[in-house]
Amino acid sequence: MRLDKYLKVSRLIKRRTVANEACDAGRVLINGVTAKAGTNVKVGDKITINFGNKDVNVEVLAVEETVRKEEAGELYRYI
Repeated sequence: MRLDKYLKVSRLIKRRTVANEACDAGRVLINGVTAKAGTNVKVGDKITINFGNKDVNVEVLAVEETVRKEEAGELYRYI
């Protein structure tokens, strides 16, 4: 699954266009490497998102095309 879509489906970022812009600005890393919006996300990847003055570090636990709002938190865990 594309990184921008994963960020939206997991609700780490609210909209896919915002996720796309964050990737283009270099604020999203996968396994310590700057990632583009089209980078594939797989189970076990570590994603770091820079939100201005704080970083969010998560590990991918599952990759699903669609999930309900209540189940979105099960796709990742905070590190």
